[in-house]
Amino acid sequence: MKKLMAVLLTVCLMIPAFAACADTLIMATNAAFPPYEYYENETIVGIDAEIAAAIAEKLGMELQIDDIDFNAIIPAVTSGKASFGMAGMTVTEERKQSVNFSDSYATGVQVIIVKEGSPIASVDDILAEGATYNVGVQEATTGDIYISGDLEGQPDRVQKYQNGALAVQALLTDKVDCVIIDNEPAKAFVAANEGLKILDAAYTEEDYAIAVALDNTELLDKINAALKELIEDGTVAAIIAKYIPAE
Repeated sequence: MKKLMAVLLTVCLMIPAFAACADTLIMATNAAFPPYEYYENETIVGIDAEIAAAIAEKLGMELQIDDIDFNAIIPAVTSGKASFGMAGMTVTEERKQSVNFSDSYATGVQVIIVKEGSPIASVDDILAEGATYNVGVQEATTGDIYISGDLEGQPDRVQKYQNGALAVQALLTDKVDCVIIDNEPAKAFVAANEGLKILDAAYTEEDYAIAVALDNTELLDKINAALKELIEDGTVAAIIAKYIPAE
């Protein structure tokens, strides 16, 4: 599957992503962020994958999903290698310098994972004067951005990993004292690894949106129009509920 996607992308590189390969929308993502995007056998599934497919259908286009490193998503969009980026991506002022964002389609919560029995009870313990706790994050995510800002001047305390699973593995092997990540993948990681828990208090809340190149306002407008219809007719809510059942 990945080899096929790579071949398709190579063919399309010389054409703007919006018009590439017989009206194919290319979605750049990092498929290690359940339930927003992850692999089911060799297929990328999840909230973002289904919403993107619904948008493509509204626009009468095919959807191609490329799995790349998270910190390569915005460069792929700005260079035209991808039509848009969708990866549980939070709208931030820094990112808005490089890309435009669609209307928000979901709200995320950043939480802290620790081992059972950890002395860390809240983010205040991490940020306390004299604290030496090391924090694991997925590189270039908002968890990374926020805690790196809060621990400015102490960069050695923030350990950056290619994906959330590697950060959690570092926690399990005592290379870090906690992990900061979105609540939904956090729940999946805790369910899959005995001895971990999520702290009650959220670290921060954020809006998720779709990243589009600054100069591609035509595509941005079309995505927003499609997204508006999908929100109003309940499609987006149904997709989210499929992966995140009401508790």
